[in-house]
Amino acid sequence: MTRHDLLLARLRDTRRSFTWRDLDTLLGRLGYQRTEGRGSRVRFCNGNPAALICLHRPHPGNELKLYARRQILAALTAGELI
Repeated sequence: MTRHDLLLARLRDTRRSFTWRDLDTLLGRLGYQRTEGRGSRVRFCNGNPAALICLHRPHPGNELKLYARRQILAALTAGELI
């Protein structure tokens, strides 16, 4: 399995942690560009409006919450990337 496949498997497995750095790496490999907003707001865009991902950077910790992971998976599925 490639690193890309391993990161996708970790994103789907809710029992394992998934950090912001993992998300940034995974989305970068899928062709997304990160745009910083105000405060902790971040937008990941790959040119497809159906696959747009808007999140708050997790704080004070570094792990993504379950609702954010579900939102990311829904956007990747809608954009036909997974």
